[in-house]
Amino acid sequence: MLRYKDKLKLLDVGITAVAAILSVGIMLYGVAHFGLANAWPELVLNLFYIACLVMMGMYSFNHLKPDIFNYWSSLCLGMTVLLRDVLFPPPLANYALHLICMTLSVVLILMFTYFYSRKDWLSYTKSNLWLIFIVDMLIASFYHIDIYFFESVDEYTDYMLTEIWIRPTITYGLVACFITETGEHENK
Repeated sequence: MLRYKDKLKLLDVGITAVAAILSVGIMLYGVAHFGLANAWPELVLNLFYIACLVMMGMYSFNHLKPDIFNYWSSLCLGMTVLLRDVLFPPPLANYALHLICMTLSVVLILMFTYFYSRKDWLSYTKSNLWLIFIVDMLIASFYHIDIYFFESVDEYTDYMLTEIWIRPTITYGLVACFITETGEHENK
C-alpha cells in the first residue's frame, strides 16, 4: 500500500508533510485574518502548495506514477517560484539581497526546467536533487534575513516569514520522494 518500505524514509516524508500542512494552515488563517483583498497572492501560492501536498500524499500511497508526480509537482513549484520570486517579487529593503534572491530564483527555475523536463529524469543524481533544495533554502534564508533585519516589524511579519519557509519545506519533501525513486531505479 505505501510506497516507502523504510520506516526512516516514511518518517522523513511524514514529518515534512505535517510541517508543510501546518504552515499552509497558518497562511490560510492569515488570508482570513487580513482579508482576501490584502492577501490574495498568498492564497494563490497556497493553492499550488496544497496541490503539491495532495500529490505527495497520492504518490506516497501509490496512486500516482513517478513520472506524473514528477511533472505536476515540478510545475506547481516552478509556478510558485515564477510568481512569487520573479514576476511579483516582494520589495526588499536591501537591494543587494533583492538581486541575489532574483538571481537564485532564475537559477532555481532553470534547475527545475532542466531536471524535470528531461525524459530520463531518473538518471539525475542525489546530489543534483539536493542542490535544488539548497538553492530554495538559500532564497528563503535571504528573504528571512531581509525581513527580520531590514524591514519594519508589524503583525504581518510572522505570516510572511511562515510563507517564505513553506516552499523549501515542500521542496525537501519532494526531493525526499525523488531520492527514494532514484534509489529504486539504481538498484534495478
